Amino acid sequence: MSDPKENNRGRTLREQGADNMIEQRPTAERRKASAALDEARLRQQAIGVRLRQMFDEVVNEDVPDEFLEILRRADERGSEKA
Repeated sequence: MSDPKENNRGRTLREQGADNMIEQRPTAERRKASAALDEARLRQQAIGVRLRQMFDEVVNEDVPDEFLEILRRADERGSEKA
């Protein structure tokens, strides 16, 4: 085991006393909360990955010919006014 004096080096008496008052072992409640937090993070990460995949699919789709025609006509009208 380590020397308690070694662990307290550089710490104030108040900090050292607080350690004696606070239970240092994780409780079952804390472990459950931590597990739930980890699960939520994993879900968010999976959602983020899927959203990026969907975005990439949409970005890489071809532009419909009808839309290109609309853009071409708008460009022509813009150049006629100028």
